Amino acid sequence: MTDSNTNLWHRQERSGWIRLRTLILLRWVAIIGQITAITVAQRMYNVQLDLGLCYLAVGISVVGNLIAIFIFPENKRLSEFENFLMVLFDLLQLAFLLYLTGGLHNPFALLLLGPVTISANVMGLRSTLIVGGTAIILVTLLAEFHLPLRTELGFILRIPDIFVFGNWAAITIAIVFLGAYSHRISSEVQSMSEALSATHMALAREQKLTDLGGVVAAAAHELGTPLATIKLASSELIEELDDRADLREDAALIREQADRCRDILRDMGRAGKDDLHLRQAPLTTVIHESAEPHVNRGKQVHFDEGPGEGGDLQQPSILRKPEVIHGLRNLIQNAVDFARSNVWVEAEWTTDQITIGIMDDGRGYPPQMIGRIGDPFVRRRRAESHLKTRPEYEGMGLGLFIAKTLLERSGAELSFANGSDPYQSLTDKPERRGAIVKVVWPRNLIDAQTGDNPVPTGLNEQFQV
Repeated sequence: MTDSNTNLWHRQERSGWIRLRTLILLRWVAIIGQITAITVAQRMYNVQLDLGLCYLAVGISVVGNLIAIFIFPENKRLSEFENFLMVLFDLLQLAFLLYLTGGLHNPFALLLLGPVTISANVMGLRSTLIVGGTAIILVTLLAEFHLPLRTELGFILRIPDIFVFGNWAAITIAIVFLGAYSHRISSEVQSMSEALSATHMALAREQKLTDLGGVVAAAAHELGTPLATIKLASSELIEELDDRADLREDAALIREQADRCRDILRDMGRAGKDDLHLRQAPLTTVIHESAEPHVNRGKQVHFDEGPGEGGDLQQPSILRKPEVIHGLRNLIQNAVDFARSNVWVEAEWTTDQITIGIMDDGRGYPPQMIGRIGDPFVRRRRAESHLKTRPEYEGMGLGLFIAKTLLERSGAELSFANGSDPYQSLTDKPERRGAIVKVVWPRNLIDAQTGDNPVPTGLNEQFQV
């Protein structure tokens, strides 16, 4: 991913997704509910309220809504700070109304959870902590300071102190729990959404490169015949123009440029020279193509391929899917980044499975991170001390997530372990003490010849311009 895309993820705020019109609509609903509750309490149950102050509290919300409607456009989206002010205003307005109507003796006190939950879902941690802390302070104050509810005869409506304390404790715990729970779930959903978007971008890029390679290979194939004809005709002209040095030189130049075009097309179509449609390739070819960008980065990459128990000696041809190549490339890059000096890439096939193992001789994964491998935005594979020795390494924490997502999309199952773990069963070779990744496909899902999606062989179709 480019730096601009990386900065986009970091700058993007969830609160910027919320339209002002949405919060205005929610506030209208709250205003209608507040007016209804006040009217029912007074008319049906004869509860004596300070109607002037109560309607003043409701009127402040009405005025705020009208100002927002007339000043701002309908499609305005709130910034983090604007959203914070809106939610804090609603919290204070509701707390003032509860102060006028019995405090925690009023069963509607639980509505204080609303602004906290909204803040936890759409705002950052700091804003959520401020709103949540303010809500707890207000609940505590309302337990002691409020105007009592009185009946028509002047009797005070109140609940026993133990229930007031219970209400305070329940609302406070709910603020903390629901706020933390909502913020955590919302953060994970946002992280997963961003990570999946990054995965789709990576896959689209790999697909474009694959398509481009196919076009170049097809062009090289189709242009081979006319270039050969030009070279043959120019060679004959050179022989016939021995007495015309100026024309003979032009014919030689034509042949030279035809050879140059052939070489350029051959280099550009190198990735597709074995399969012009780039739809299938031998297993080792796909592995070497995936590892190619990382074989000359100062670490020794060892390749080992062979049949497993009951497997044929001839290696299978597999579907050359962009997600397979990009996924394996990310895993190999991760191994090369953290290896001390050696990386091993092993491939094995049987009648039922195709397995690729990627191992290194580094320090491996932190034990506490094994269960989280493949989660998006997990940035540290090792302890902080190791990062100091590799200050040039910095990423978004999406490499393993993208690799895991793309490979699982192709039907693979991934297993992660450390070679130093005495209980791991992915390898029995003591020199592979670092991180281990095993990628296993059911053979019928990826085999290009005998699987569920066989690729037809034969001559390439004519390339039409």
